[in-house]
Amino acid sequence: MTSGNIGTWQKAAGDTISPGDVLVEIETDKAQMDFEFQEDGVLAKILKESGEKDVAVGNPIAVMVEEGTDVAAFESFTLDDAGGEKAPPPKESGEEAAESSEPADTGSKTSPSTLPTKDSPKKDSAAEPQESESSGGRLQTALERQPPISPSAKALALEHGVPIKQVKGTGPGGRITKQDIEKFKPETSAASSAPAGSAAPTYEDIPASSMRKTIANRLTQSMNQNPHYFVAATVSVTKLLKLRQALNASADGKYKLSVNDFLIKASAVACKKVPAVNSSWREIDGQVVIRQHNTVDVSVAVATPIGLMTPIVKGVEALGLSSISGQVKDLGKRARDGKLKPEEYQGGTFTISNMGMNAAIDRFTAVINPPQAGILAVGTTKKVAIPSSSEDGNGVEWDDQVVVTGSFDHKVVDGAVGGEWIREFKKVVENPLEMLL
Repeated sequence: MTSGNIGTWQKAAGDTISPGDVLVEIETDKAQMDFEFQEDGVLAKILKESGEKDVAVGNPIAVMVEEGTDVAAFESFTLDDAGGEKAPPPKESGEEAAESSEPADTGSKTSPSTLPTKDSPKKDSAAEPQESESSGGRLQTALERQPPISPSAKALALEHGVPIKQVKGTGPGGRITKQDIEKFKPETSAASSAPAGSAAPTYEDIPASSMRKTIANRLTQSMNQNPHYFVAATVSVTKLLKLRQALNASADGKYKLSVNDFLIKASAVACKKVPAVNSSWREIDGQVVIRQHNTVDVSVAVATPIGLMTPIVKGVEALGLSSISGQVKDLGKRARDGKLKPEEYQGGTFTISNMGMNAAIDRFTAVINPPQAGILAVGTTKKVAIPSSSEDGNGVEWDDQVVVTGSFDHKVVDGAVGGEWIREFKKVVENPLEMLL
């Protein structure tokens, strides 16, 4: 993080601060984080108001004094009195580093620091960069742009296509509740009240958020620079589902395993057996190397209200299923709340994307998360009739099956190696007791 936006101040000038108190919300292009003060004191003056954008790291944003100090003396204190303001760093590389699954200084061609920038020799003749168009109005935080709304109400609004900005909240402080979403009635269309001959717009332009721009840049880069190929297989999960049911029944409420927890563990087992997939393409000091990782850190794709995030479960090969389940639930919740720390979504050696909760998705392909060399796409579970023979004659048995599709970077993983990885994954899923060894 090199710069951030000032969100909502939780304290006002003159308020007493204790260690652990949340002072202000800081917004980056990937998350919204609470800044906690670690000492006793008094907030004497706020130098950067809510809504200030692209404040460089190291710039003063407030004045803190010891208890008992006269805060009135700081009433006219300004940013210049605090030493002035530093200019924010160039934003292009910063945005990409926030989304990257590796640090920017690894030397990899796929790391943000090696991507072409406006200062690259190839673009010396380019015109000077220009600021994007602005309405001239006061910058707003993400919280100001969207009314306060509970997570369940937001999910319901997205499900039913209710425009949140048009809903009037009846909860505390104007908070939008599920009941507000359920009772919402669309406003009378502008087209019906418009004078004859004046056509109303048939579309709505939605500004792309910083995160959406970063996702677009990273995935475009991945498709352009990583030669993808895909390997699919149908995998039986009947035994896995029975084992899951037995383990959950004996858990006494201590944990509740999901199918995805087993698949994350299975992917780590396959990565250990076929370590070429648990690798990445990098350039270090002008030399191209393939870095093979000794631990399997699995990035788990999580859909959030502001876009896709991939929090990381680290060292999966050494974790039990209950530990994996607990971490996935915790990371997923904080990803949806925008509370992840950068080190919790930067890194990873392999990614799994599961859309099995959507019964309409039989299979799909996923885009590799650079600099990783592979990602597994998981479809929904289907019951399939399998011919069987018995003493009573021929019949059928019902088998629970899922289609998985691996996307591999051909620079790192040859086709036969990708196929071997899928075979090892299929083997451990269809014999799930191997995960417990």
